[in-house]
Amino acid sequence: MIPPQEASARRREIEEKLKQEEETLSFIRDSLEKSDQLTKNMVSILSSFESRLMKLENSIIPVHKQTENLQRLQENVEKTLSCLDHVISYYHVASDTEKIIREGPTGRLEEYLGSMAKIQKAVEYFQDNSPDSPELNKVKLLFERGKESLESEFRSLMTRHSKVVSPVLILDLISGEEELEIQEEVPLEHLPEGVLLDVVRISRWLVEYGRNQDFMNVYYQIRSSQLDRSIKGLREHFRKNSSVSGVPYSPAIPNKRKDTPTKKPIKRPGRDDMLDVETDAYIHCVSAFVKLAQSEYQLLVEVIPEHHQKKTFDSLIQDALEGLMFEGENIVSAARKAIVRHDFSAVLAIFPILRHLKQTKPEFDQVLQGTAASTKNKLPGLITSMETVGAKALEDFADNIKNDPDKEYNMPKDGTVHELTSNAILFLQQLLDFQETAGAMLASQETSSSATSYSSEFSRRLLSTYICKVLGNLQLNLLSKSKVYEDPALSAIFLHNNYNYILKALEKSELIQLVAVTQKTAERSYREHIEQQIQTYQRSWLKVTDYIAEKNLPVFQPGVKLRDKERQVIKERFKGFNDGLEELCKIQKAWAIPDTEQRDKIRQAQKRIVKETYGAFLHRYANVPFTKNPEKYIKYHVEQVGDMIDRLFDTSA
Repeated sequence: MIPPQEASARRREIEEKLKQEEETLSFIRDSLEKSDQLTKNMVSILSSFESRLMKLENSIIPVHKQTENLQRLQENVEKTLSCLDHVISYYHVASDTEKIIREGPTGRLEEYLGSMAKIQKAVEYFQDNSPDSPELNKVKLLFERGKESLESEFRSLMTRHSKVVSPVLILDLISGEEELEIQEEVPLEHLPEGVLLDVVRISRWLVEYGRNQDFMNVYYQIRSSQLDRSIKGLREHFRKNSSVSGVPYSPAIPNKRKDTPTKKPIKRPGRDDMLDVETDAYIHCVSAFVKLAQSEYQLLVEVIPEHHQKKTFDSLIQDALEGLMFEGENIVSAARKAIVRHDFSAVLAIFPILRHLKQTKPEFDQVLQGTAASTKNKLPGLITSMETVGAKALEDFADNIKNDPDKEYNMPKDGTVHELTSNAILFLQQLLDFQETAGAMLASQETSSSATSYSSEFSRRLLSTYICKVLGNLQLNLLSKSKVYEDPALSAIFLHNNYNYILKALEKSELIQLVAVTQKTAERSYREHIEQQIQTYQRSWLKVTDYIAEKNLPVFQPGVKLRDKERQVIKERFKGFNDGLEELCKIQKAWAIPDTEQRDKIRQAQKRIVKETYGAFLHRYANVPFTKNPEKYIKYHVEQVGDMIDRLFDTSA
């Protein structure tokens, strides 16, 4: 049981808490009432704001729509005005540009092309929108007139500024390539830079807007004429100046080639200087064509549209190329005529030209890429013609050497080298300058597979065989000619001189190496022939020395008086020797041995034999009393005999 004091205290505590809770509840109730009031007030304000917004929206939206319509109307008006201005401008194009078109594009190409662009747009507008409008005819006529003026300006610029390339400049262009192995290509300035820019702009306009290709014909005709005239000018320049001062550079003799002469070319027998000039002039013109054609193509690609370039270039080079081919065929024709009259020196003009054409062919082929087949085939055709006529000349020359007639009046009376021999050797020496060319000529006439499989070695062997054939034919002919001489000794001297001349000529040049390709013993064979002829000649002295040879002398006892018959024999021996010596010396003094070494060798050998024989004879009979007048028979001392022999083969003695 809780005591009364504690229960009273608990009740008071509970009452106080209850009072506090009631106060809190009363505060919350008051707060809720205030909050509710505030909420009502806020709802009222928002409702009022919403109402006002709706009123504002209802009044603004119509205004906005009206403004938007007004803006659209304004834009339409502006566009319409702009279109009207644009359309009206087309009606003014003719009057605005007529003066410029009438005055032409010279000196004002930029402005002129601008006017043409306006006219073209006007034409397009009227065609699309008012095809029956008189304005269309106006601008059409103006456009055509402007196009004609541009075509005329193109022709005028090309005509006025296309210049013939000077011969000196062409020669510098050719020679410059040989002086430097690697040289930056320096293009010729065919047209001034400003003019070229105008030409290119007109060209592009005519293609793109003028729908015109006639200007391409104008271009190639003008440039073709300049190219042709440049090459002809070089030819004339060369002809005028070569005979006076010579030409320091000749592409006929390029550096670092097997065909290069190792020494100054030998003057060709009977060659006309003008023929040499024509040959060199043609060679220069071939090189000039390649260089100028390359330069023309570089210019052409800037002016002519790509898909028309090859055809236009083909047309452009035709005149110059035809001229070159015509000159070449004339050379071939002249060579054929020379062969007929056996003027083989004239045919030699073919060799440097053919060599140069073959060396230049790769550049030719490159320049002519894309041209018609007929154009590309011109040079190979000329090369084939030259190879054929060259091979014919070689063949006929060999036959001519074999069949040259034995004309007595044409034989050298002193037994010196025959003209046929010197001409044959000179001709063969000329071939040394053109070994590959001559070998290729011969190979071109062969049908065997080895001709193509082993061209270089095969050609060299063919050339060696040919040279051996010529030398063989020459030897046979010389043997035949030698029979014209009645005196076997002179015949021997003649053959000796010719064989010796041939051998020395072979040894002094590369001919001996060429001959050795197919005939290893040729040199030894010639030496044997020469020695054989010397021995034949020496036999001519037997009729002199036989008089005094010991085997033919009478035998007698020393101190015993000679019988008349013995004295007579001795007299006859002296007289026979003296007469024979005088006769031979008189005759053989007029003979010739041009080779000093051989002349001295033959003299010394003969002098030794005769002096020994005569010396022994004198020693035996000089003091024998075979005559009362010894001076009548002993006319010469031994040394005098030697001196007489020393004067053999010397017409000046």
